[in-house]
Amino acid sequence: MLELIRQPWPWYTSGIVIAFIMVLLLFFGKSFGFSSNLRTICSACGAGKNVKFFDFDWRSQTWNLLFLVGAVIGGFISAEFLSSGEPVQISQATIQDLQQLGISSPDGMQPQEIFSLSAAFTLKGFLILLLGGFAIGFGARYAGGCTSGHAISGISNLQLPSLIAVIGFFIGGLITTFVLLPLIF
Repeated sequence: MLELIRQPWPWYTSGIVIAFIMVLLLFFGKSFGFSSNLRTICSACGAGKNVKFFDFDWRSQTWNLLFLVGAVIGGFISAEFLSSGEPVQISQATIQDLQQLGISSPDGMQPQEIFSLSAAFTLKGFLILLLGGFAIGFGARYAGGCTSGHAISGISNLQLPSLIAVIGFFIGGLITTFVLLPLIF
């Protein structure tokens, strides 16, 4: 059984699981979104006393906080006990594109030039984290949710604003990939 869990699964497996979770959420009248957990955590810590945005019944979102905790624990279990230790499998074209930017192919899950403690403590790494975090936080708030909330929950509820947001996410990803990354690296 453990060998079955450790091997790579077909791409469509995640789609089936996500569809099952969405049917359950729709049945129970819930909507999925990961970035809303930050609002819930801030509200639980008392931010609602000073900021109206955080003044809501955070206890009604406890199920979403459990999802967050489960994602963190699941990621830890996967990395520590189910990982084969082999580098992530990416195409040769992606490896060549990374090398053109001065980034080596990953020895593990991510390239060390971007995702390592030594890279984070450089001025360039710090600015990338700071500006990237601001862009993600501002974008998630401005769009009324994150990619998971809009792409999974919003589109499955046939919400036009979610479709527009997801199109914007893809456009932003293309601009980042083909314009910003070559400028940064």
